Amino acid sequence: MTGSTPARRRAPGMTTEQRREMILQSALPLVAEYGGAVTTAQIAQAAGIGEATVFRVFADKDELLQACVARALDPTNVLAELRSIALDQPLTDRLVEAADALSAHLGRMGAVISALHASGHHRRRPPAEDEGASGRSAARDASQAETREAVAELFQPEADRLRLPVSTATDVFLGIMFSRGRFAPTGPDPVGVTDLVDLFLHGALRAADPD
Repeated sequence: MTGSTPARRRAPGMTTEQRREMILQSALPLVAEYGGAVTTAQIAQAAGIGEATVFRVFADKDELLQACVARALDPTNVLAELRSIALDQPLTDRLVEAADALSAHLGRMGAVISALHASGHHRRRPPAEDEGASGRSAARDASQAETREAVAELFQPEADRLRLPVSTATDVFLGIMFSRGRFAPTGPDPVGVTDLVDLFLHGALRAADPD
């Protein structure tokens, strides 16, 4: 009696959404480096797929670049990081973690947009763009409100020790973080995240000598 070889099962293929995610993850660092000059062949090689597969998910290169911009602006990851910060650690440590997460998000966003702009790529404006402007504005306002709420939660355990209301402290902290790139020196003594948090919490003056 001879045994029969069992039929091999074909591994399930990726869904369109899974392929899209894989391509975006591979494309983002390349877009941040090359801007609009990046090729779909480079992106396909980084993703380990054929170039034709890119065009099964995205209509053209421009649509892929616009998806990269949308992903760079998407606050989902930074919100998850902010909400995962442990509240039982000192406020300084909480704010340093928050500052790191916000800096990374702003850095990714700035790198992608700056690279596209520097390469001469301009955002495509669909005919119905103006009609959707209010919806995009509402989504942006909602994400900003979520970010503000997540940061405010980091201050809440020390609410009774703050010189200002939690809401005001939150707004000032976020204002510093969002404007950091405009004033942070790039010389031999750059202001790091920890320095900014310390400056925010304790001011610019050294503690007075008790004597």
